Amino acid sequence: MGNYDPKPEHRFTFGLWTVGNAGRDPFGSEVRPIISPVQIVHLLAEVGAYGVNFHDNDLVPITATPAERNRIVADFKKALADTGLVVPMATTNLFSDPVFKDGAFTSNDPKVRAYALHKTMHAIDLGVELGAKVYVFWGGREGTETDASKSALEAGKRFREALNFLCDYALDQKYDLKFALEAKPNEPRGNIYLPTTGAMLGFIATLAHPEMVGVNPEVAHEHMAGLNFMHAVAQAWDAGKLFHIDLNDQLFGRYDQDFRFGAEMIKQAFFLVKFLEDVKYSGSLHFDAHAYRTDGPAGVKAFARGCMRTYLILKEKAEKFNADPEIQALLAQINADDGAYRWSTGGYSTDKANRLKTESFDRVALAQRDLMYEQLDQLTIELLLGVR
Repeated sequence: MGNYDPKPEHRFTFGLWTVGNAGRDPFGSEVRPIISPVQIVHLLAEVGAYGVNFHDNDLVPITATPAERNRIVADFKKALADTGLVVPMATTNLFSDPVFKDGAFTSNDPKVRAYALHKTMHAIDLGVELGAKVYVFWGGREGTETDASKSALEAGKRFREALNFLCDYALDQKYDLKFALEAKPNEPRGNIYLPTTGAMLGFIATLAHPEMVGVNPEVAHEHMAGLNFMHAVAQAWDAGKLFHIDLNDQLFGRYDQDFRFGAEMIKQAFFLVKFLEDVKYSGSLHFDAHAYRTDGPAGVKAFARGCMRTYLILKEKAEKFNADPEIQALLAQINADDGAYRWSTGGYSTDKANRLKTESFDRVALAQRDLMYEQLDQLTIELLLGVR
């Protein structure tokens, strides 16, 4: 058995809104004491986290005066210095305040769109001041309940214009900053624009500075749409756009549950961890999740430790998978290549095309090959259950 105690070198991070969540939901008020950002920093240091992330108003209330803002930020900086925690990522809350009831960058009201840019620029300044290198955009209200109300085409143009503006702002300020777009299919809007990671990747290619913009995929958000999260992560990685990642857990087809990482769909969590470790992903591992509403402050610490421990346990399982002789023998057999068609790889040529067209294939024999995926999957399950 390995050591599953989290350490800063594991790069685990949490948002102020995660461990700071007091258990309020649409049907009930808070069940836990509200704790301050400074208290959250010390809690995260106690459980072995590397960093803390925040929305602008998680740290500085939207109603704060300049003097209050400066005092809050100074206290937060001191907590970071005292604990050694860092701020790898920041974001803007463009969804809670009533002004954003019809969206921020995609609102039908041009004054709201202008205010959203104003708010975001100030929030970017704050994030950079605290050391953030990644800035996430989640468009929680960028959508609609009725398509009679808003043009999806115009909304896309507005979102593009806003991101182009903010990229230019970051460049003008000479900030060392990348942007990461976070997709979600629905909730709180009936339909949210750009609902999946794949949609975000397609949208990024239309921006003025696509090199600055990547994605921040979240387990729960892809699972809400019934999709395979690891596949979305692999696509983002292949595109060079995996700038950040949100880890949690979620049953398919439910509201946004934000469970502790690995709490529900352990097999999916395993293949995600295996992918991230196999490709040597070196960014932050951010847990965007909440403790059960049934738990008090001690449960919040157990939740935070549990997220990190589960990742480390699954990391060890991935190492065992890669070293298991029977599993690896099956994979070698499944992927066996006698080299007979190596000439056809490496891209197109006229000669390859002409030669392939004249080849003769025994499709019946090819179809009869036994791939042994049942056995491979069972060995994976046995490994996860601890009997290998």
